[in-house]
Amino acid sequence: MYYFSLHLTENKAYKEAASRLFHALDERHIEYRFLKSTHDIWMRDFMPVKTRSGNYISFRYTPSYLRDFPNLRTDFQREIAPQLPLLHFTDSNINLDGGNIVFSPSKETAVISDRIFSENPNLPQNMLLSELEKLLEARILMIPSLRHDLTGHADGMVRFLDEQTVLGNRSPYRFGLETRIRSVLKKNGIETIDFPYFDLPGESAVGCYLNFLETEHCVFLPVFGADADEEAVTMAEKLFSKTIVPVNIREIAADGGCLNCISWEL
Repeated sequence: MYYFSLHLTENKAYKEAASRLFHALDERHIEYRFLKSTHDIWMRDFMPVKTRSGNYISFRYTPSYLRDFPNLRTDFQREIAPQLPLLHFTDSNINLDGGNIVFSPSKETAVISDRIFSENPNLPQNMLLSELEKLLEARILMIPSLRHDLTGHADGMVRFLDEQTVLGNRSPYRFGLETRIRSVLKKNGIETIDFPYFDLPGESAVGCYLNFLETEHCVFLPVFGADADEEAVTMAEKLFSKTIVPVNIREIAADGGCLNCISWEL
């Protein structure tokens, strides 16, 4: 079951993109529901994280980028948990957005950006990493983030194709962020495949094709009505053994996130 914020259907700015997404999900018979009482549409960040043993970890959601906007912080335990059919979860005081955790298919490895250190300044880094490894039941690989990136989330920089391979944003810069990310991953036995990407000024996620929604049989790939869409779809079709379903969500992406950001699966 996939969950989305009710704001996607209520906000006029997102209405057309949301309609295209839910039509695509309906065509593929993907079950989904809407959650009330969310303060924004970025479900991945404030919802619990599932580990390979099936445990759910609810991290503290007080990101620095919302320090001046407390009205946008959703309280999972108080506002969302009562709407769900399960849930047994472990509560953690570590300040960590779900969008900054990218698991490998087996969930034995988790990639997290170094933004977690500035979000938890009072915790020694070694202690923080040790606690995360226990909670997530995974090997933690720390990748760099851009200082000027609003969230620094890993799910905008890498996604796993298999246990030894990730997709990364294609960069024209020889010594840029993507090169440094690739170096960290390679040292840990993980190769990177360059995936189509283009950048727009500001905090827009338009151009970030790898922030897709992957289900059991399909990859719902964000597209933006751009020239690079065709290349992204073609490459995804070659890489994945699943059906590729392009979904134009430009209106949502313009506000800083794509399909992985707005979804959560139970």
